[in-house]
Amino acid sequence: MLQLQVLRQNPEWVKEKLTVKHFGDLSVVDTVLALDEERKKLQLDFDNNQAKVNSTSKEIGALMGKGQKEEAEAKKQEVAALKTTLQPISDRLAEVEKQLQDELVKLPNLPSDLVPAGKHASDNVTVKEGGAKPELYPEAVPHWDLIKKYDIIDFETGAKITGSGFPLYKGKGAKLQRALISYFLDYNTAAGYTEYLPPLMVNEMSAYSTGQLPDKEGQMYYMPADNYYMIPTAEVPVTNIYRDTILKESDLPIKMTAYTPCFRREAGSFGADVRGLNRLHQFDKVEVVQIVRPDTSYEVLEGMVAHVEGLLQSLQLPYRILRLCGGDMSFTSALTYDFEVYSAAQQRWLEVSSVSNFEAFQANRMKVRYKDEKGKPQLAHTLNGSSMALPRIVAALLENNQAADGIHLPAVLQPYLGFTTIQ
Repeated sequence: MLQLQVLRQNPEWVKEKLTVKHFGDLSVVDTVLALDEERKKLQLDFDNNQAKVNSTSKEIGALMGKGQKEEAEAKKQEVAALKTTLQPISDRLAEVEKQLQDELVKLPNLPSDLVPAGKHASDNVTVKEGGAKPELYPEAVPHWDLIKKYDIIDFETGAKITGSGFPLYKGKGAKLQRALISYFLDYNTAAGYTEYLPPLMVNEMSAYSTGQLPDKEGQMYYMPADNYYMIPTAEVPVTNIYRDTILKESDLPIKMTAYTPCFRREAGSFGADVRGLNRLHQFDKVEVVQIVRPDTSYEVLEGMVAHVEGLLQSLQLPYRILRLCGGDMSFTSALTYDFEVYSAAQQRWLEVSSVSNFEAFQANRMKVRYKDEKGKPQLAHTLNGSSMALPRIVAALLENNQAADGIHLPAVLQPYLGFTTIQ
């Protein structure tokens, strides 16, 4: 959530930043500022009247002590009259504060100065490419044919059990999933991340705190009987570990990693982009999250990008890193780098990771603070990244490593797999 003082100090600059994200209703900024002014006036009126009540009440005690009962009775009536003015002010103040909050949460995070202009994915900027695109043998096929050939993922039975987009992994397909999860977690913990295994459902406050609500409400699976949401990513429960917490500066940075299944409705998704493993309603992902001092967050972001890049290099997959333009960024992000791997059989790039700096946006919603060297609480910065999302990684591994005698998997996975080839 944007900080009110930022809007107060330079509303026109805020509007300019919001246009980079192609935010449509800039009048929300003016509405927020008007409500904030009304809130401040109401609070001042309430405080002044309450101060009169307090001071007059003290006079009553003094008068009673002196035996001046008539004067004391007059003061009591004066206090009663003052108290009748407090309740309407209090009621209106609560109403305005709610309206202010409702309007404020409509505003997305402001983009960093590093965010390129643009509205669509085609406007994203490629900052780096790595690895060599493989030349496949003539009979090479996409992964949705490979999984049938080797009987490692069963979409039909998954659809029978649940529905479309819920695959059933089996045999070496299931073991490949487990191997990738273990390898990714080991890779992250070796880099100093603490491993967590969080709940797969979160309450409304957790989803709100990381920005999934109200922005992505329609994309989340919701259980109305308990008012819980299935998590779309481990970022939600893991970042909320430190909600409503004041940390010591020496506690930072906090580095966390977690594996979870992820659940997304993906409403409105259709076409070739959703075939096979390209887009699912349930998938596995390993996440990295950091909570850091504001002055270090962009240095940390670059380190997280390098961390994910090293992971892709170890899997020997061709990749590229994109800096997202304003129109393709998430509601909560200030700067995002996407990683894509090249799928040789599909002859297209597949997104496998996003690494983002949220600056203080999430921390302000969650009230994650730390005490600086003067002992004053300050908002921390939060960052997160996929390390990695499995479905498209698996698709690229199957397609790019297929040969006439089977699928030859990267050497780094073989200690986790116990086999070298899917045949």
